[in-house]
Amino acid sequence: MIKRFYTVTPMLLPDGGSAEADVINRIIEIEKEQKRRKDAALATYNAGEKVHKKQLAFHKSKSRNRWVFGGNRSGKTECGAVECLYMALGIHPYRENRKDVFGWVVSLSSQVQRDVAQKKILHYLDKSRIVDITMLAGRKEYPENGIIDQIRVRNAFGGVSVIGFKSCDQGREKFQGSSLDFVWFDEEPPRDIYEECRMRVLDKSGDIFGTMTPLKGLTFAYTDLYLKADGDKIWCEFMEWKDNPYLPESEIEALTSALSSDELESRRYGRFHSAEGLVYTEFTEECIIEPFDVPFEWQDTLSIDPGLNNPLSCHWYCTDYDGNVYVVAEHYAAGKTVDWHAERIREISSSLGWHTDGKGRIRALIDSAANQKTLASPRSVSDLFFEQGILVDTKVNKDLFAGISRVKQAFSAKKLFIFKNCVNLIRELKGYWWGNDDVPLKKDDHALDELRYYIMSKRQFAPPLPAPTEIQKDKERLARKIERERRAAFNL
Repeated sequence: MIKRFYTVTPMLLPDGGSAEADVINRIIEIEKEQKRRKDAALATYNAGEKVHKKQLAFHKSKSRNRWVFGGNRSGKTECGAVECLYMALGIHPYRENRKDVFGWVVSLSSQVQRDVAQKKILHYLDKSRIVDITMLAGRKEYPENGIIDQIRVRNAFGGVSVIGFKSCDQGREKFQGSSLDFVWFDEEPPRDIYEECRMRVLDKSGDIFGTMTPLKGLTFAYTDLYLKADGDKIWCEFMEWKDNPYLPESEIEALTSALSSDELESRRYGRFHSAEGLVYTEFTEECIIEPFDVPFEWQDTLSIDPGLNNPLSCHWYCTDYDGNVYVVAEHYAAGKTVDWHAERIREISSSLGWHTDGKGRIRALIDSAANQKTLASPRSVSDLFFEQGILVDTKVNKDLFAGISRVKQAFSAKKLFIFKNCVNLIRELKGYWWGNDDVPLKKDDHALDELRYYIMSKRQFAPPLPAPTEIQKDKERLARKIERERRAAFNL
């Protein structure tokens, strides 16, 4: 409590009061209003007044392993702090709540803990819910100025929950032993600490969630989290400045002008960045859509990249009346025979109600390498597929650079969409990087090869031409009339 010492001589007012008393009362009212606003911070967030749609998607996700990759000032830390309090206080609006919850907030260092995660927790935590605070440094009367070890809070079920604070610079050994309900990583931890914390939530079937700006390149957060995200076991979302409606446009413009293109990838969009560069930068989360019942008329064909020891990749492609392409199903497996693959392709096609020819055969594009025969077998892969009722067309355009350009054009024009169940195609798109001599690294590209075969079989994905003016229409009608008269005159 702040002690005040007043030495001014009271000045009586006409109503019998004094100027000093009026000032003191005004100060008290201001402090009450500030406390009311602070205690109402979480209620305001809950009411949707300070939450944006991507933060809401994070809170609603049922996955036990959730990650927000966000730029600075995108609102990622806000939702992480609120999620901790939802769980600890037993007031989560989208999950089953528990009594006597124990969770950790993990920061990179104790200083970062004090200035970021701890500050956010204290901002949203109603002081009336605090039972006790233990400090590593500083006084618990002023926790915002010190380093907190634990906050004990009163749970909605009458119990007491514990929010513990950890820092990565303590080392892995300090993360052993406890059984936890949740762990929140504020920024990306080292892999060993992440793995240790996964063990800590195992007993209670607890949650791991993280909010981070990817500044370290292609770390385990890229390979083990982002590339493997499926929405169920691992859920990921990107947040950027424009997702935060409370960030002024003027500030966005100022920040954008101050950063390089590489820095913008991470600090604005929350995207992973490599020195080699991602091939399909036009591919974004908006290109991944929920599956829906595709009209029969949209069904086009299958495309296959064959493999025996390597994975065989096959996808089902549809095109709507506006030329939009949808990748609606996936078969992806390695170490199997052509007969096994053909049977699986027929099963998936049957489940989709896929069209066949008059003899029940399925048409597909395939790499021309499928025509090759060896001394070990007089029959090629394409021959074997034909025998199994898969009519493969090996006349595909395999031009690498033209194919990449066409796929990039399709994504850029918002004409190519992928159902979220096509997890291997999505993973390969996320992990396809340029190598030396402007050639992509030849790694994990089986689905990408057959995507190129299909896209190269389609027309260019150019932006639509503007509607012709009335003058242009008149010119076209006149040209057609002249052409008809010319042909009639020469009996053409």
